[in-house]
Amino acid sequence: MNVSACHLAAYGAGLAMTLVLASYLTPRGWWRRPTLRNLAIVAAGTWALGALLLHAFVTPVSASNTLASAAPVKLQASAPTPGAPFRVHRDLNLRADASTSAERLATIRAGSMVTPTGERRGDWWQIRASTDGRELTGWASSLWLRRKFE
Repeated sequence: MNVSACHLAAYGAGLAMTLVLASYLTPRGWWRRPTLRNLAIVAAGTWALGALLLHAFVTPVSASNTLASAAPVKLQASAPTPGAPFRVHRDLNLRADASTSAERLATIRAGSMVTPTGERRGDWWQIRASTDGRELTGWASSLWLRRKFE
C-alpha cells in the first residue's frame, strides 16, 4: 500500500471511530442540526485518531531502504559568484573564520546587501559587508543569504 492510500485509510478509520465515539459520549440533542461545535468535534477527532493510527501502524520509510539501490547523489550549493549581491535573510553573524565557534566580527542586519568574494568552505562563504560605516570581510553561512532580484 502506498503512502497516500495509508493516510486515506488511517483518516477514514479515524473518522469512523470519531463518529462512533461521538454518538456514545455526547448528548443526543447535540446532533439534531449541524453546528460549528459538531464540525469541530468531528474534525478534531478525525485528525487526532487518524494521526494516532498512522503513528501506531505505519512504519516510516527509512532513507537507507529507499536509497540503497540508487546511485549516490551529491547535493552541493552553487558556488558564489564574486560581485553578485545577496540579501541577508535574517540577522547574520559575520565570523573571522568558517565556523560557528570563530570570533564574531559583526552582526549584519536582515535586509542588508552583502557581496561574496568567491572563496568558499562547504556552506560557508567569505563575504564583504558594510555595517556601521565600516567595510568588513568575513565568513557567513550561505543558508542565511538570498539572491537579490531586481
